[in-house]
Amino acid sequence: MAPSADTPFAPGTVLVTGATGYIGGLLVPRLLDEGWTVRALTRSAERLRSREWADRVEVVEGDVTSAGDLREALAGVDVAYYLVHSMDGGGDLARRDRDLAERFATTAADEQVGRIVYLGGLHPEGAELSEHLASRVEVGQVLLDGAVPTAVLQAAVVLGDGSVSFDMLRHLTERLPAMVAPRWVRNRIQPIAVDDALDYLVGAARLPAEVNRTFDIGGPEVLTYEEMIQRFAAVTGLRRRLVVGVPVLTPWLASHWVGLITPVSADVAKPLVGSLVHEVVRREWDLDDYVGRPEHGLLDFDEAVRRAMRS
Repeated sequence: MAPSADTPFAPGTVLVTGATGYIGGLLVPRLLDEGWTVRALTRSAERLRSREWADRVEVVEGDVTSAGDLREALAGVDVAYYLVHSMDGGGDLARRDRDLAERFATTAADEQVGRIVYLGGLHPEGAELSEHLASRVEVGQVLLDGAVPTAVLQAAVVLGDGSVSFDMLRHLTERLPAMVAPRWVRNRIQPIAVDDALDYLVGAARLPAEVNRTFDIGGPEVLTYEEMIQRFAAVTGLRRRLVVGVPVLTPWLASHWVGLITPVSADVAKPLVGSLVHEVVRREWDLDDYVGRPEHGLLDFDEAVRRAMRS
């Protein structure tokens, strides 16, 4: 069970769903280093065998859509990381993700899991959100409304090699010395280095049992998307980019524009673009009070890019 405020913390058993994904694959070794016993739920055990940490984790081969697989994966677990969300744009994304989250929350409660940790999307209050971002917000609320204490960490652009949002930024900047871009390139965004996001995720497992809420996470700088393009260019030795914003490029058109210019497919770009139409800035720093900031301090944009390009 998750510790109370007056109980010394000791790592137990943690389940990571999405361990073959970008964040999940990086989170597992961090948890192992913190002393956790890690179990990974994956549809393909074969896909995990190439990971250097594969022989240090217990693997449950199964699917989050299966009640039986979930029960097996969650049995005896202290903390469960729910890193599952749809990015393919197919079918009824919102209904599918809501149903999965409800099943996960119910099974976690049945198995007496101490805490759930979920990584959602930073978003403005009261705005009409894209289908993808609204679904991520709803999933977080479904988990919070369940019987298991939940920490929903909300992040904007994650800066790291392999992050789809970073890859989109990288390819747009590298391939287009001049671009006619959607007006959202002027929106303010608070990106976060993947190392810092992982530190916060690991720290969330140590939260007291009574904590059940969302937390905003973000780096030390607030930048527009255009400023991120120019900073990326400067860090990587490229000339300053010419960016002309236009008001008529819809998210649908913008996603196809991204798909034409970069290796990021239009189906994957669409939810990312839909998130960027909003200003996404951290509104509170409460998680720092519970788990502290990363030892090295929060990495600025330039350092995060340098680390990502060295990966």
